[in-house]
Amino acid sequence: MRDLDDDTIDAAIVAEEAALLRAIGEEPGYLTQARSIFRGGTGWVNVVLMVAQTGLFVAGVYCGWRFFQANAPLNALRWGFPSAVLLQMSLAIKLSLWPAIHANRVLRAIKRLEIELRRN
Repeated sequence: MRDLDDDTIDAAIVAEEAALLRAIGEEPGYLTQARSIFRGGTGWVNVVLMVAQTGLFVAGVYCGWRFFQANAPLNALRWGFPSAVLLQMSLAIKLSLWPAIHANRVLRAIKRLEIELRRN
């Protein structure tokens, strides 16, 4: 059996860490990060939220269209208020997905930092 010295082990670790850093690569683009929230253990929840958000947005646009076509003030109020509420709900759901994107970004940065610290 061959006796391994510390320099050989260090060189192997540095080579492995360099390969890991190349595999992680640069920061992915925003659309790639946005698509990444639909994977993993909570991906299905985000898909359900996006389906609900899309439904609320479509309903809000429809109510808004009817609002601008209303002739009487009562009809305008009948369509305008639901339009505003539905569009606000749609926006709130969409904004609730941003923390997931940023959490993934922070985890990626922590992994990169761990690899850099091990190298030194």
